[in-house]
Amino acid sequence: MRRVITYGTFDTLHFGHIRLLRRARALGDYLVVALSTDEFNALKGKTSKFSWEERKRDLEAIRYVDLVIPENTWEQKREDVVAHDIDIFTMGDDWVGKFDFLSDLCKVMYMPRTPEISSTMIRNKMQDLSTAAE
Repeated sequence: MRRVITYGTFDTLHFGHIRLLRRARALGDYLVVALSTDEFNALKGKTSKFSWEERKRDLEAIRYVDLVIPENTWEQKREDVVAHDIDIFTMGDDWVGKFDFLSDLCKVMYMPRTPEISSTMIRNKMQDLSTAAE
């Protein structure tokens, strides 16, 4: 069984996320998603529209996702790869090179993002709509 892992916040879940998860799952037989906790997001200067529990529940409803684990720190990736017997680590290509330090443990792959959509685009559009309504 080939096991794959990816990481993210997955706030404002959209079709780009679904496509990323589908492609990640297609790389193997089992997909682990490490989901940034609310506390970790705060350390990164991010806030989510939805709590970790809500985002976890949404990810678990996606058929490509086999397991959701908490991402608490930047440093936990090596531990996660070992603990979950990961064969492939994958992230969006906006992270190219950042996780190559894991290549001694597993294959590291960077996948193209869906150019038509991003969480940032959604948040900006929501802000524009909110500002226009005022």
